[in-house]
Amino acid sequence: MDCLFCKIAEKEIPSDLIHEDEFVVAFKDINPQAPVHFLIVPKIHIKSLDQISKEDNALISHIFNLIPKLANELGIENGYRVVNNCGPDGGQTVDHIHFHVLGKREMLWPPG
Repeated sequence: MDCLFCKIAEKEIPSDLIHEDEFVVAFKDINPQAPVHFLIVPKIHIKSLDQISKEDNALISHIFNLIPKLANELGIENGYRVVNNCGPDGGQTVDHIHFHVLGKREMLWPPG
């Protein structure tokens, strides 16, 4: 499979890893949009949010339980934003579900 995030999860491509467990990897974004900007990526390949199934509930729950833990460890104290881009019109550029976590600055709405 020629998936960038699968290759990062398998350590075929280097990343600035901040967390790894049996289900996910989390790493700093290479083009940060905030002072703290990291991605959480499941180790199994799921193309997008549209592709999750009931069998993925534990994985998605794991990711959302991990987000505040990592945000706290990285010193995000005043709130953060979690973003999932789904499909081309949603801005998804890598066809592997992932969640951006951005913090340490005030976020604007709508995001630009």
